[in-house]
Amino acid sequence: MLATAHPVRHTLKRKRPSIWLLLPVLLLVGLSLLPLLYVATKAWQAGWTQALSLLWRPYVFGLMRNTLLLMVGVTVTCAVVGLSLAWLLERSNLPGRRLWGVILCLPFAVPAFVSSFTWVSLSASFEGLGGAILVMSLSKYPLIFLPVAATLRNLDPALEESARTLGQNRWGVFFKITLPLLWPSLLAGSLLIALHMLVEFGALSIIGLQTFTTAIYQQFELEFSNANAAMLSAVLLVMCLSLLWLELKVRGKGRHIRIGQGAARRAEQVRLGKWSLVGQVYCLLLAVIGSGIPLGMLAYWLIKGSSAAFPMAAIGEALFSSLALSLGGAALCLVLAVPVGLLVVRYKGQLAIWAERLPYLLHALPGLVIALALVYFSLHYVPVLYQTSALLLVAYALLFLPLAQAPIRTALNKAAPQLEEAARTLGASSFSAFCRVTLPIIFPALGAAFALVFLDAMKELTATLLLSPTGLNTLATQVWAHTSNVEFAAAAPYAALLIVVSGLPVYLLTTRMYLSR
Repeated sequence: MLATAHPVRHTLKRKRPSIWLLLPVLLLVGLSLLPLLYVATKAWQAGWTQALSLLWRPYVFGLMRNTLLLMVGVTVTCAVVGLSLAWLLERSNLPGRRLWGVILCLPFAVPAFVSSFTWVSLSASFEGLGGAILVMSLSKYPLIFLPVAATLRNLDPALEESARTLGQNRWGVFFKITLPLLWPSLLAGSLLIALHMLVEFGALSIIGLQTFTTAIYQQFELEFSNANAAMLSAVLLVMCLSLLWLELKVRGKGRHIRIGQGAARRAEQVRLGKWSLVGQVYCLLLAVIGSGIPLGMLAYWLIKGSSAAFPMAAIGEALFSSLALSLGGAALCLVLAVPVGLLVVRYKGQLAIWAERLPYLLHALPGLVIALALVYFSLHYVPVLYQTSALLLVAYALLFLPLAQAPIRTALNKAAPQLEEAARTLGASSFSAFCRVTLPIIFPALGAAFALVFLDAMKELTATLLLSPTGLNTLATQVWAHTSNVEFAAAAPYAALLIVVSGLPVYLLTTRMYLSR
């Protein structure tokens, strides 16, 4: 009889966490509550009568319509494209599917606002709702394609083969067996895209589509109306929470599990036959409109702009500012994420639960709401911080902390606290034991978390526009500023640098997934 292994939970002998561990966690909880308190405070100050007068208007209904149509249109389009591509590249004998897997992920390396500027510079007909759905769908479908493809690759083919032996045709097997197994990955990717559409600002501002996020920015930046901006933020917050609740209801309590390890083999490939040409055309079309046109238009504006000397000093300054702020934001995220991870893994409790979950709630909010909250509280309580790089770094930490939490917590779960206890019995302090024993174990996870936050911070636009010090420009803000003034050639070098920085991890991910197989 085989013995059953049970996971053993280890805890430190110290019953309570030290004050040095609690301080950064309490700081994080306090900062995470600021956006929620800001929206609640403004709504309370306005009162029900003013709130209704601000929200019950055709203008707000138009924003609601545009936002919902964009969210549904992009999510459905990405689900269809991502699912079809995953099946085509994982379950068919399509020639060149490994190379197509790399090429079709290239749009993920182009920030959405950069892609939108290239399409708008091609033709003004891409402005508005239709253009926004097209551009955002082409930019976001890898969020569904990649996880669904990975799930398909690891599915046990015995389940589908059993259904075939019972008389099911391929369509029946797909809808009754394969699709339910893909549902968790498909739903998770769709939720992420829907949330992105609720909080997207830069791309929609360039395309000229009015949604809640663009309206919030205009109310604050152009009309200096905190009350209107807060009311619109409250509606957006309710929409985000409603979407998260709906996802939980749709997902339900069902679990997709299997007994045993399954067969370590690939499923039989479907022979496309005469449909192989259709598959090649489909992939080629997506490659051309997804990355070919944006990269081609960017190259065009780079060549056209090179006829006049590029402002190398300004470009270098923007690159330096982007790197400095992104590195600082990533470092601050690690400083906050490590104590939270230690508290969650080793001490538990209500404080640990709130510290872990609040950043995920903020991740579903637009950067504009978080930036507005930090502007409000800095002006009223700590005016010395207003329009400083320190306040912008705090915004980056609140926006991107969930990217660092997951890998750090996973690594800490594998670091046995008994090793630190042994170091302390030999005379090392708690901090010294952590640095010498646990830190080397979790160092790879720290590197991965740092890279994820750094790359997202490089592309951040909305919070940077509101919080950056006067005269400080980043690559993202320069792209947005020049594009807003229809200066496409001037925006091109900043956009190109952003793509170079963003493209490296996407290239490594896709080549590892496909070309190494």
